[in-house]
Amino acid sequence: MSIRPVREERAAQPTYEGAGVHLHRAFGFHDPSELDPFLLFDDFRNEDPRDYLRGFPWHPHRGIETITYVLAGAVEHGDSLGNTGTLRGGDVQWMTAGSGILHQEMPRGNAKGQMHGFQLWANLPADLKMTAPRYQDVKGKDIPEIMDDDGTIVKVIVGSFWGKTGPVDGIAADPQYLDIYVPPNRRKSFKIDTYRRAFAYIFDGKGTFRDASRPQGVLLEKEVNGEEVNIRDLSGDRTLVKFGTGDEVTVTAGPDGIRFLLISGAPIQEPVAWHGPIVMNTQAEIRQAMADLKNGTFIKPAH
Repeated sequence: MSIRPVREERAAQPTYEGAGVHLHRAFGFHDPSELDPFLLFDDFRNEDPRDYLRGFPWHPHRGIETITYVLAGAVEHGDSLGNTGTLRGGDVQWMTAGSGILHQEMPRGNAKGQMHGFQLWANLPADLKMTAPRYQDVKGKDIPEIMDDDGTIVKVIVGSFWGKTGPVDGIAADPQYLDIYVPPNRRKSFKIDTYRRAFAYIFDGKGTFRDASRPQGVLLEKEVNGEEVNIRDLSGDRTLVKFGTGDEVTVTAGPDGIRFLLISGAPIQEPVAWHGPIVMNTQAEIRQAMADLKNGTFIKPAH
């Protein structure tokens, strides 16, 4: 087994999107090859409804897939095909925009006004850019959850892990999307196929994905599985962790445990032409998409 090294850790940056939704962006709109096949990752988490209620009004998508995972509150959605629905805490929506769709997403808080969710954009290869749009709406109760003997909990949203397979299927990037909790002061390893690009996003607690056998600086009060751990290396809330190559990721949880998303996918390795929510392979295709929006032919008839 070879542990994937940490290539970079960085904090998600506050920004505004939609009609003024406050969120934190871990990556997106810079180098599209950075985490190919993934293009963007947003963490929308607020406790003040004024920071999210204006939502994401009608806007287009083409050439990508958007993955929305709601932890608290709800997201009401509707689209140009007549689809409507509500995602609540624990629910997932995987939308393949394909040839084009117009939709809106309107966040709603829970009883305390809290709203928390994530949105990931995955690229589509050239031969699927203009495929027919489709949705996969998954209720939280249908997402497999596995508890290991040491208290580690893994929710398998997409892909197969520890003998369970997530309910979302038929995705171009062949992704694995896991929601993982590791208890306090535990060290845990998770296998990832070597050919996949991978990243983790910490959203609760603290921990380190660096090699725990080479500590520097102040140590935790207790050793972890007989090894000393550098408390200064612990990364916390809203931290993106990018990995190099290898076939497993190792994390050491801090004194309060750690919860993170572990996401990986097969790189597409194609040219990317990007204009907001429209991602194609060439600038000519972007210009065609803009022309389609202008002349009312953006939504293609079903074949």
